[in-house]
Amino acid sequence: MLNQGREYSGFHPLRAIGGAFRHVVVWIVLAAIALGIVAMSSFARVEPGNVGIRVNNIAGGVSPNSLPVGWYFSPPGTHIYEYPVFTRTYTWTASAHEQGTTDESFNFQDKNGLSLKADVAVSYHVDPAHASILFQRYRTDMDQIIAGPLRNVIRNAIVERASQLGVEEIYGVHKAELIATAQRRVQAFFAPVGLQIEQIYWAGNIVVPQTVLDQINAKIANEQAALAAQANVATAKANSDARIAKAKGDAESIQVEAEAIRTNPEIVKLRAVEKWDGKMPTYVGAGPMPFIDVK
Repeated sequence: MLNQGREYSGFHPLRAIGGAFRHVVVWIVLAAIALGIVAMSSFARVEPGNVGIRVNNIAGGVSPNSLPVGWYFSPPGTHIYEYPVFTRTYTWTASAHEQGTTDESFNFQDKNGLSLKADVAVSYHVDPAHASILFQRYRTDMDQIIAGPLRNVIRNAIVERASQLGVEEIYGVHKAELIATAQRRVQAFFAPVGLQIEQIYWAGNIVVPQTVLDQINAKIANEQAALAAQANVATAKANSDARIAKAKGDAESIQVEAEAIRTNPEIVKLRAVEKWDGKMPTYVGAGPMPFIDVK
């Protein structure tokens, strides 16, 4: 019996209860952590400079009112998209070191089918009052709108106008007009859905084939040389006309003076008096000494 008592002496009811309690506490702590994680993930923040659009991914509803800056309850199945209400700029460029990692430049053609290429930039912001309309139209965030719909509309506007112009016009006198026309068309397209296009502009030179560029530069050089030659001709003609006018004026002056002397010989004496310095000549040759009759 003593041996049997020793065999059961290790069982303690309180110790067993304490072990169970510890397991309960562990489960409670784990549950609290899980609930905390769920709670933290159920809140979203609209960052400064943006507005938020609350979207119920389960029911498919979109809140008609944009959310200002702040924290908002966003339970599972709900997502808040952010759109910028301040000016942002994006540049589609051939460089892999800019905003994109690939060649994002625009390709288009002139009216003769010549392939051209250019980097293009856009400045934009979202109208807070129409942010929900913008989301309902495209159902995505701002980065995807830039990469898809905005890029496509800008490219189409440039292609449409460029196809009406020759390469010399695109590279020269119509360069600014082409991008301005594209900007107006893009602004008209996106304004109803709240995407305000502030400016579209060339982010560098328009790239044309080198042989064509050499021809354009040669033509420009020839035109400048022709203009310089015309300017030289105009200058020479102006100088010639000035000399002719002066000679004509001198001749007419002499003719008038000669006529005056012929009709009035006393003018000769007047001219002599005007030129005489008041001194008698120190040497005269044979013959009468010329002098002025001052009577």
